[in-house]
Amino acid sequence: MTAPGIRTRHRERHGAGRAGWLRAAVLGANDGLVSTSSLMVGVAASGASSGALLTAGLAGLTAGALSMAAGEYVSVSAQADVERADLVAERAELTNSPRAELYELAGIYERRGLPPELARQVAAALTERDALGAHLRDELGHNEQNQARPLQACAASASSFAAGALVPFLGMAAPSGSARIALIVAATVVGLAVAGALGARTAGTPLARPTLRVVVGGCVAMAVTALVGALVNTTGV
Repeated sequence: MTAPGIRTRHRERHGAGRAGWLRAAVLGANDGLVSTSSLMVGVAASGASSGALLTAGLAGLTAGALSMAAGEYVSVSAQADVERADLVAERAELTNSPRAELYELAGIYERRGLPPELARQVAAALTERDALGAHLRDELGHNEQNQARPLQACAASASSFAAGALVPFLGMAAPSGSARIALIVAATVVGLAVAGALGARTAGTPLARPTLRVVVGGCVAMAVTALVGALVNTTGV
């Protein structure tokens, strides 16, 4: 029975459940935009032909997407391995020292502000219901929302990288080298602004600061690679 005055249908929107794939997707999109556009701007600034520019862009897109996929899978799999190891260790501790684990759980609740007697009652009730779940959640900080999901992170990162990397190819529509550079930069800045705004909106944060951060970082990267490309062209290397 529901206690009087308690609302049973109360919906709240939080970003914790989206943190894993959102981080991978935002990182992938930004990396795809910045790395591919920087590569293409650097190659274009060196005076390379349109064929060489297209080849460099396609190579950067393919290599970057595969690299992001592999990197995310390996790193998030390592996190999943740690979570599994914690589960095994905690299960063994509950089997070997159940009373000590109960006291440990009660101590956690006391440190969070519950009176000692109430902390013991809560610990006993949660232990009876799901001792392992209580320790994983309240002792180790593991929960379903932030659980490591390697395949999800891998797919989100690779697909978002590829999507972001396609944007700079709009610059290939320009007829000359300098116009291509300008169009690549313009398309990338717009893409970065959109990616930053979408990431901030999905996370539920204000738009201005994340968007500006993404755009400025991308512009710096393109400027540096354009300088390198121009120097290569000037020195004839």
